Amino acid sequence: MQGKYRPLWLNDNGDLEVLDQRYLPHEKRVRVLRNGADATEAIADMTIRGAGVIGNVAAMGVYLSVREFGDDKERITQEAMKIRSSRPTAVNLMWAVDRMLDVIKKSDDVLADAKAEAIAICDEDVKRSETIGKIGCDIIEKIMQEKNLTKINILTHCNAGWLAIIDSGTALAPIYEAKRRGIDIHVWVDETRPRNQGANLTSWELLDAGIDHTIIADNTGGHLMQHDMVDMVITGADRVTRCGDVANKIGTYLKALAAKDNGVPFYVALPLSTFDPESCNGVDEIDIEMRSEDEIHIMRGIDKQGNPLELRVTPEGSKGANYGFDVTPARLITGLITEAGLIEADEHAIKGVL
Repeated sequence: MQGKYRPLWLNDNGDLEVLDQRYLPHEKRVRVLRNGADATEAIADMTIRGAGVIGNVAAMGVYLSVREFGDDKERITQEAMKIRSSRPTAVNLMWAVDRMLDVIKKSDDVLADAKAEAIAICDEDVKRSETIGKIGCDIIEKIMQEKNLTKINILTHCNAGWLAIIDSGTALAPIYEAKRRGIDIHVWVDETRPRNQGANLTSWELLDAGIDHTIIADNTGGHLMQHDMVDMVITGADRVTRCGDVANKIGTYLKALAAKDNGVPFYVALPLSTFDPESCNGVDEIDIEMRSEDEIHIMRGIDKQGNPLELRVTPEGSKGANYGFDVTPARLITGLITEAGLIEADEHAIKGVL
């Protein structure tokens, strides 16, 4: 498996090891997945997250199911479908499982072919991420030239770095490329409640990369845009319809509205595997995951001595509603940054690359 920065890898025993993102940024912990059931659980409980890596682990989970059940394609398919249904919104999950099953159905050497295909899916993401980074960074440079900037401020939401897609990610890939090109860059990092993927994961990645950044409360972005403190927004995506509507972490829609109102370019970075050609109207057609209300009520962190702790921050008896994603309509999106180039968020343009 290629890629310098990998949140998953095969160990010497052929098991899949993943970086358990639930414990970051305070602890690096590795979880070993030995079969398809382990992969299903790791996706569902958010040991791993991010559309690309969910697809990667799903593909590897199908391979692990092959290793467990041998040539029993019916049993393998049953296990694969459990993996496929582990989370409802990220289309890379379904895409990866379907691709694996297609190979398995045609294979005379199921174990070897399943392993090779799972590895290929992961390695392809490395190349996609690199290309997205270069195309996105060209956009960064263009905006800097147009605004005569010596330093650029970019706002991002959730985590779409190498923890989410192998090597550089999607939304963070142009930022990493900008760092390599010597561009002076600052990133506004939305905390991304309730699981704090921005505060916990994006900041951890950027700190490790030596990139200047500031963590902000989720509702700060509009204020910053009103005061000309954001030059562009880049987010990732969990599903994009053939008409250009984008499902991403809850709160993305509000950032897009604020960006539109303040004339701030709003870009979404994604691999082509994140497109869902079967849907058009994202608000009506995309299944939005409803997660446990405990994520609203309970915050996790460490105390001053570095000990892990959980704190309830809401009154006992109050109800919580925890929608995992929202849909940003295509009309609010400046452009989609893909490995096939920068494309408009409309059906005709998207059809041209699928």
